[in-house]
Amino acid sequence: MERWQAHGNVYGLVTEPLTADDARRLAAGTDGIVEVVAFGEDWADARIWNPDGSVAELSGNATRIAARWLAARTGAETVTIRVGERPVVARMLGGDEVEQDIGAVRVGVPEEVDGIRFTPVDVGNPHAVVEGDPDDLPDVGPRLETHPRFPQRTNVQVVRIDRPGHVTARVWERGVGETQASGTSAVAVAAATHGEGEVVVSFPGGELTVRLRDGRATLIGPAVPC
Repeated sequence: MERWQAHGNVYGLVTEPLTADDARRLAAGTDGIVEVVAFGEDWADARIWNPDGSVAELSGNATRIAARWLAARTGAETVTIRVGERPVVARMLGGDEVEQDIGAVRVGVPEEVDGIRFTPVDVGNPHAVVEGDPDDLPDVGPRLETHPRFPQRTNVQVVRIDRPGHVTARVWERGVGETQASGTSAVAVAAATHGEGEVVVSFPGGELTVRLRDGRATLIGPAVPC
């Protein structure tokens, strides 16, 4: 198993088939496992396992790691990582940076449960974005993740708008707990707070850049072996 990280979000990467028990065992000390199911010179099919053995519909950081892994292996400058039916096209930039076409983003109507107001966002996986003090995440995150409003559970972000185009956030990932950064979470908080344009999202692990246009998102950030 190889270990990769994206702003402190650590994933193991394997090319052998896994069961849920295998994933739970291998995920110790990581934020999840990227199982590369099949690959060619400029494409790969991947499955993303959470540490609890559940499967994620999508992960921006995990797909970026898979893209960098494949590009390093084959020399391709642009690769497509498919997770289920959703393709993520990734272009290698200078250094460790990767630009990803994440695809469609859908922002829902703000809601409130148990006194917590949030905006639901669909980035191919579910998110609940709370505007407030990011330090409230340890309380808000687990409460929303497992709330009956989300029968399949949800990712949770608490975000503070610092100024137009710049936000600070912490993230509680479904099936993981708090992580240092999250790609789809960056897209979710950018879409919920800005809607369009370029947004820099600052996580404890580092900054990710999101570009939003016509309901679609591009994500830019690093991925490196560790």
